[in-house]
Amino acid sequence: MAADTGERLAVDEVLSFAQDLVGVLRASNDRDANAQTGAGARMLLSACRSDSDDLELQMREHQEKIHSCKEKIDKAKAETITDDELNALQMKMEEKLQEEKQLRQELRVLRDELDNLDRQRTSIEERKDAVKKKKKDMQKAERTLSMCVSVTNIMPNFEDQEKISGYIVDKTGKKIQKFEFEKTTPPVEICDKLWKKI
Repeated sequence: MAADTGERLAVDEVLSFAQDLVGVLRASNDRDANAQTGAGARMLLSACRSDSDDLELQMREHQEKIHSCKEKIDKAKAETITDDELNALQMKMEEKLQEEKQLRQELRVLRDELDNLDRQRTSIEERKDAVKKKKKDMQKAERTLSMCVSVTNIMPNFEDQEKISGYIVDKTGKKIQKFEFEKTTPPVEICDKLWKKI
């Protein structure tokens, strides 16, 4: 920029010098020499003006390029972020990654708990089914026992595991007579004795 100003001053000085020369020559008495010198001075002045215009045009073009470069630099600066902003963004990203990691761990724990609850539910359903089956079997056994009691009038005692025992009942289910046999007693003998009591 300072070099451009220096060139402009030099050109201005040359132009001023040329004008002064033209003035001196006009004041001189030697006409032919003055005319030649005036013509040379005018040519010199014209060439200087042409060079000055060219230089001015080149200066404008350079200033436009400088302005364009400054705009590009400003735009690039605006688009880039500072180190502090970058560090803040990195810290924020690391915090988010830590949060995500913690959430994944919590999700894994919850998934394990859900799997455990699902296994428990399956186990409970299996037990419910087993209880229903046992209940049906018990009802079937009770009906079978009730039918046997109504046909034979004999009600066994299942609580006494040491002996074969029970009661002989009447048609209303009232206990009439108790019976007991050792477990070692043969089944045929037990049947004969019970038959005689009925």
